[in-house]
Amino acid sequence: MAPSLSPHPTMLSLSSPPSDHSQSPIAFFDVETTVPTRPGQGFEILEFGAILVCPRKLVELDSFEILVRPSDLALVSERSVRCNGITREAVAVAPRFGEIAEKVYELLHGRIWAGHNILRFDCVRIKEAFEAIGRPPPEPKGTIDSLALLTQKFGRRAGNMKMATLATYFGLGQQTHRSLDDVRMNLEVVKYCATVLFLESSLPDVLTCESSSSNVLTRGRRNRRVSAAELNVTPTAVQQLESQTISSPPTNEMLGEQILSFVDSDLPDTESFNMSRLAEQIQSNSLVETITMDENPLSESPGTLSPALLECRSGSSAFLAPEDLFIPAISASLVPFYRGGQRIQILHDNIILKLLCTHLKVRFGISTKFLDHTGRPRLSFVVDGPPEVCDVLDECDRVAQRLFLQFSSTSDWRPLVTRKNGYWNFPTIRINIPTLVTGDVASYATEIYQKEAASGAEQKLSFSRFDAAELGNLFTPGKFIDAFISLDPFDYQQNAGIRLVAEKLVIRFP
Repeated sequence: MAPSLSPHPTMLSLSSPPSDHSQSPIAFFDVETTVPTRPGQGFEILEFGAILVCPRKLVELDSFEILVRPSDLALVSERSVRCNGITREAVAVAPRFGEIAEKVYELLHGRIWAGHNILRFDCVRIKEAFEAIGRPPPEPKGTIDSLALLTQKFGRRAGNMKMATLATYFGLGQQTHRSLDDVRMNLEVVKYCATVLFLESSLPDVLTCESSSSNVLTRGRRNRRVSAAELNVTPTAVQQLESQTISSPPTNEMLGEQILSFVDSDLPDTESFNMSRLAEQIQSNSLVETITMDENPLSESPGTLSPALLECRSGSSAFLAPEDLFIPAISASLVPFYRGGQRIQILHDNIILKLLCTHLKVRFGISTKFLDHTGRPRLSFVVDGPPEVCDVLDECDRVAQRLFLQFSSTSDWRPLVTRKNGYWNFPTIRINIPTLVTGDVASYATEIYQKEAASGAEQKLSFSRFDAAELGNLFTPGKFIDAFISLDPFDYQQNAGIRLVAEKLVIRFP
């Protein structure tokens, strides 16, 4: 049931949170906000909802929800209403944030905070709301961001890892995009995922990676139990599953104990609670998706360099290897574009993100299937996607798509990493070689080098003309390359996503 539109909160009997993690409830919370409709316009909280959860038993102890009047009712746009259903009429008589700030502070300060994507969104909105009224914001003693944790440890077997997708995967119903409903759904999703991981670690020989995409004890998208046949579990394995006893059933108490055992009591208040250590204990092996791809190129944006990308290329941001990235520091923002428009920019620690991906194996050579408006081919090739590169690109997709969905585009989002079931069990990535046009003369905007294995010396290659066939002889399947890549978000001809644009390519020769 969706929470009431009444502006009056469900009251909590709160006391000062104790310092012992085992006694202090975890605060699962969520905010619903306005949706910015122009550059420079921020978010304003329209609803705050939270539940206090016993960390030992993972059961709800108390709840709080309240609608909040924004500084200007005009900020509640049609786009905002479509997102969460909260209308101007609903918040017109609600208290302003300053009137409920004390209760929010009392609820959150000094507790472990939990939620889906809270580090990048909800925590930021809380801080902004307190700063707007001139008060210091509450501080957590730890944070549990279920999006980052479940993406890393549960894998993408449930799709894009949005709350709505996870809820559908486990048969928990539809997400309402209302604060109190969302936090309760978040708690249930975490318990389901933790239980599945626990069972897989307890029965590693039965619940194998091949069956991990649809778990025996979870409900499928049609809200039913998944059969052994669908999981590709052999009859022997089924007999073993039926006869084997799990020594420690995955009860709420057990999962709660495991959570508490990984809280470092010496953590400073501002440091995030590292839930990945918990998942590493209940998951015996890394989950590898059994997916692949054939050469089926995406519809692409124009092949020539856009003004925004040229500006990006001229910037001073350094190229980062995937292992040097802190994935939670990846974000997306809107920047001005030509003709008064806006475009998405991918950042790492608030600096334009550029990637250095080494030793990539070419899967499919130069493709010329697509032409630009002048009839020139748009050049690209496909490489195998190493796990560490895919993790970074998946996060770039996620943060960019979240920002993209706030606007009323009807385009389909195309993921950076392509995964399809098939014989070759590996994700793939498409890298684009842009064209730089000066007058009637076209050239490669990418600097291309060859590197001799014996000496390690790099030699820049010169091309007298634009010749896709000549380039194709260099990027043949099986070759290894190093790629210096920019990320170029696009929305073109009903397709949207991020293009990987090669600024420099180094072809490795034996």
